Amino acid sequence: MDDSQMKVLVNDEEQYSLWPSYLDIPAGWQDTGVSGSKDECLAYVQETWTDMRPRSLRKQMEESAS
Repeated sequence: MDDSQMKVLVNDEEQYSLWPSYLDIPAGWQDTGVSGSKDECLAYVQETWTDMRPRSLRKQMEESAS
C-alpha cells in the first residue's frame, strides 16, 4: 500500500490531476487545497470533475448553441 501524500491540482482548462505533495507544482497548475491519500484525492476528483471536456471546449460549444 502506498502511504505517500498527494494533492489535487487544477489547470486553466479546469482539468484535474493528482500530484505528489513533496514535489513543486508544475507551471500552469494550481493547488486546489485538497490533499491526502491517493484514494482520498481520487474521491474528490471523481465528485468534482464531472465534465471531462476542457473549459475552452465547453465555452465554444455553449457559444455555438446560442
